[in-house]
Amino acid sequence: MEVKIGVQYAPREIVLESGQSAEEIEHAVSEALTGKSPLLSLVDDHGRKVLVPADRLAYVELGEPTTRKVGFSAL
Repeated sequence: MEVKIGVQYAPREIVLESGQSAEEIEHAVSEALTGKSPLLSLVDDHGRKVLVPADRLAYVELGEPTTRKVGFSAL
């Protein structure tokens, strides 16, 4: 699933592909925004952990699950 995270005072958004479900990501964002967790912590498809301070979150956008395309062809 594609996740875009807007961070306050940062000129670019963070974009990552995550294997987590939409519900898991929503739960993590909810905990960060309610103050239960000081950081939003997500794991991408390569196993890297992305940590964003909860007080700097501007927005989180959840996209559709993506499928990998194989081969060379005109779209």
